[in-house]
Amino acid sequence: MAISAQDVKRLREMTGAGMMDCKQALEEAGGDFEVAIELLRKKGQKVAAKRAEREAKEGLVVTAVAADGRAGAIVEVNCETDFVARNEEFATFARQVAELILQAQPSELTELLALRLPDGRTVETALLDLTGKIGEKIAIRRFAVLTSDQGRIISYVHPGSRLGVLVEVFGDGQLEEAGRDVAMQVAAMNPLAVRREEVPESVRAKELEIAREAARNEGKPEHILDRIAQGKLERFYKDHVLLEQAFIKDATLSVAQRLAQAGVNVRRFVRYALGD
Repeated sequence: MAISAQDVKRLREMTGAGMMDCKQALEEAGGDFEVAIELLRKKGQKVAAKRAEREAKEGLVVTAVAADGRAGAIVEVNCETDFVARNEEFATFARQVAELILQAQPSELTELLALRLPDGRTVETALLDLTGKIGEKIAIRRFAVLTSDQGRIISYVHPGSRLGVLVEVFGDGQLEEAGRDVAMQVAAMNPLAVRREEVPESVRAKELEIAREAARNEGKPEHILDRIAQGKLERFYKDHVLLEQAFIKDATLSVAQRLAQAGVNVRRFVRYALGD
């Protein structure tokens, strides 16, 4: 049967698939829209299967924060090329997923994939549909949720959406302003932990051993190697522990001093850099 341009347009509006794909699906379905939609979804599954082994290193890091600031979500959604990452439909999907994570707070990826988006599709089905339409591997790599009973969750996404941060702050001071400063600090300086006590013992031991070996190779006496190593560990803390880092907006202050001025403290953070 003849497929009209109006029918093709209607199917495209319903599915978002390309014009030629819609025309072919309608022809194969004999003009039946429900069958045509199913055919387009099956095509998406085929494309996904073909591209399953491809690497998806591009994409977006997106955040969503509740209106009361008590919860925040962060997600990394991947694709194969930067061109697709800048596609508005891909970006809209990533934002919808972030909002869904914020609302439902799933604990793992399989639980997230089974949740339903506002249009009624599961996240898994929407992934397949988007893969079929765009022709690239689309994947949700990771996500996290932070909640706060007494403080606030602040988010920061660096321009380009390749780097995002959630941080939990608390106190009686300037939570929004100081929280954003901390989130930007985390984005720029990539600390390992909020406090030195939170640095893993394995990391401390490794840094001490590296420092001892370096001092030994420089010919330093054996009896002072531990003292030298401890000094270098202190420097490591100042570089890699959030509260001890120099504040990026005023290097005369540490982050701890900046927060003390604002009457704020920080409990934890999550930092996602695309592809890390």
